[in-house]
Amino acid sequence: MKVAFFSTKPYDQVSFKTANESHGHELVFFEPRLTPKTVALAEACPVVCVFINDELDAETLQAIAQTGTQVVALRCAGFNNVDLQAADELGLTVVRVPAYSPYAVAEHAVGLILTLNRKLYRAYNRVRDDNFELNGLLGFDIHGKTVGVVGTGKIGMCFAKIMHGFGAQLLAYDVNENPECLDLGVQYLPLHELLAQSDIISLHCPLLPATHHMINAATLAQTKPGAMLVNTSRGGLVDTQAVIDALKSGQLRYFGADVYEEEKALFFQDHSDRIIQDDTFQLLQSFPNVVITAHQAFFTHEALSNIAETTLSNIDDLAAGRSCPNVVKS
Repeated sequence: MKVAFFSTKPYDQVSFKTANESHGHELVFFEPRLTPKTVALAEACPVVCVFINDELDAETLQAIAQTGTQVVALRCAGFNNVDLQAADELGLTVVRVPAYSPYAVAEHAVGLILTLNRKLYRAYNRVRDDNFELNGLLGFDIHGKTVGVVGTGKIGMCFAKIMHGFGAQLLAYDVNENPECLDLGVQYLPLHELLAQSDIISLHCPLLPATHHMINAATLAQTKPGAMLVNTSRGGLVDTQAVIDALKSGQLRYFGADVYEEEKALFFQDHSDRIIQDDTFQLLQSFPNVVITAHQAFFTHEALSNIAETTLSNIDDLAAGRSCPNVVKS
């Protein structure tokens, strides 16, 4: 099948071309995001393959359906950018990659924790300047601290296992309890109790209407004073202005994020030669106790390989008329 890829970078082309050697689809790569203005690029392509910041609203979906698209293949786990009801009404099938490398994202969350705690970014820059002073670099032992895991699916479970290895006490919040987490000794609590008791809080849940801005002024007021908050899931889980206010008041002592609720206009692009117009983002990254990475938690060799293989296998199943386990239902 002919597949139009949007929001592609060189590494996407390498991973998909390699995986496609055993699938035989016709792959066409485009760098722009899929939006109502770029739908013409997908003309006569039965499949469009999209990423997290492509716009799959009703207008875009109707436009691609009119030009012959039948399948929307997400090369990611999240599908909050897709109007599933509109897709269903238009007869479009939406598939995703539910698990590509939970280890990659979980390990990145731990990396953010260590970077914030031990001031690794500041220490690196000091040594580069031949400054070997230790003042201002004081951290804390993670061993014995209480870590709250919000969302205990595959990624949250991997993260919990890593933090268990550090010797942390583990709390969790989820609508469904994970037996593997229970085997680790994880204690499930209501969200407000987890926030009140945790020294470190890590978010690993999907962005849904029920979870949008689950971290807000009210829930931040419930957190343990001086806590660390890390978000490697979706930017919309966090009310950014509320986090800024909590950082300014000292209610939050550290904030690490691999995602941002308005990242669509920023991430995966080079803005180094221009002035970023997002004042909220600029203020957030000005804090010395904030570390932001640009949605790279998934970015490992293993994850890219798994994403490509699963995406093409999803397309294989649909092309052959087979049942596909990764269809997203509205």
